[in-house]
Amino acid sequence: QMLEDPHLKERGFLVEVEQPGLGKITLPGPAARLSNSYWSVRKPAPPLGGHQGATFEQQRSSQIKSGPKRSLPLEGVTVADFTWVWAGPFCTMHLAHLGAEVIKVESRQAPDLGRRLPIFSAQHEASVDTNGYFNQWGQGKKSITLDLSTSEGQKIAKQIATTCDLVVSNYATGVMEKFGLGYEELAKERSDVIVGVISGYGNYGPYRNYLGYGPTTAPLSGLSSMTGYEGGPPQEVGISLGDPAAGIATAYLLIAALIARRRTGEGQFIDTSLWEATASSTAEGWTQKILTGNQPEPCGNRDPIMAPHNLYRCKGDDDWVAITCANDEEWRDLADLLGINDDKFSTQQSRKAFEDELDVLIGDWTLTKDQWEVTRLLQGHGIAAIPSLDAHSLETDPHLNDRDFIERLEHPVVGKMAHTGIPWLASNSLNGVRTPAPTLGQHTDEVLSSLLGLDKDDIEALREGGILG
Repeated sequence: QMLEDPHLKERGFLVEVEQPGLGKITLPGPAARLSNSYWSVRKPAPPLGGHQGATFEQQRSSQIKSGPKRSLPLEGVTVADFTWVWAGPFCTMHLAHLGAEVIKVESRQAPDLGRRLPIFSAQHEASVDTNGYFNQWGQGKKSITLDLSTSEGQKIAKQIATTCDLVVSNYATGVMEKFGLGYEELAKERSDVIVGVISGYGNYGPYRNYLGYGPTTAPLSGLSSMTGYEGGPPQEVGISLGDPAAGIATAYLLIAALIARRRTGEGQFIDTSLWEATASSTAEGWTQKILTGNQPEPCGNRDPIMAPHNLYRCKGDDDWVAITCANDEEWRDLADLLGINDDKFSTQQSRKAFEDELDVLIGDWTLTKDQWEVTRLLQGHGIAAIPSLDAHSLETDPHLNDRDFIERLEHPVVGKMAHTGIPWLASNSLNGVRTPAPTLGQHTDEVLSSLLGLDKDDIEALREGGILG
């Protein structure tokens, strides 16, 4: 169905590739359309050993303006953040993690929906500043408030957008244009402006004005049809995968556009679709359909090839462990540990044929043991095993805490609450989240002064006029 969809066709999402040994095949493209066509499929995937013995010419690096040495990759880069809920805030959070100064533009009349979702700590009174959801995705940012329903508020917002290095939004299609903040309007003021926009189906195409949220994109992308248990109906994925997929794709497309602007002086409009971001993440199922003609079927926690491949219940309160054997050698090691000596499990094919019986045997064994006991034992024998953890277990996990992944920064209202931090450690730059999520409007005066050069009297006049809403 996606192959024939008029919206995807008009956006050029599906790309044809001449693949050696297969001929012309159709594959998912990128998560976004770019106004300057930097993205393209230059070559098909190489055959195994296709470049054995080949020599490679050293590519000349393009001329790029050098900047001062920085401790973080995006230090000195400013971002005008007109985002809310998840996809957009996820994008700008990663830019903040990389060192950018992210200025979140909000409104007191209608704060980010992420501040209003029913996710509050029982230790604090519910408010726009105590929301755990917002305080997770708002880490490292600054917040200013403007009333964008006023012409003066829109004027200031445009000044912020055209002054910053990057602009990001994920409001419904047309909202930024209504405020005079669309790409074309901003480009009139600054020809090299870089704008990243995230929406359900993209800013271009027949479905551009359709309402869309992350959960709608898993069914559209074919992901739900592959999710569930064998013989059962399609199921929801469990999270709105389109949001983080679109957010992370947009973040790194923005960085690529920033690098390109330093080389060419050109701006960029990045039009990201939640649908396309999700579909481009499902390449395995897509290629199965394209190459074999067979629709991928749901198989629960199992794998089409490997066995065992499942979650097994352990001793404890709803504790589980994931176990996988990738080959016969790993299975023999597992069988020795479990005391299983049965030839019908000796090969990958035979284990798949008797997988129900195999899962019962393994499950009976794990049920008598702690999930971490199973993990340490099997990992010690080179077998992939790891616990399924709940949120509390993640917060207290020694490995994650040793890597400083769990952040407990001092928030001005909620104090030290645990949040997930940065999922990487860089050897030559500062690590860790720099600041907790901002309170609503916390940095209004600071930003208007430092970024736009307004003095105290200017700012006070705006406040008295209700512009800093």
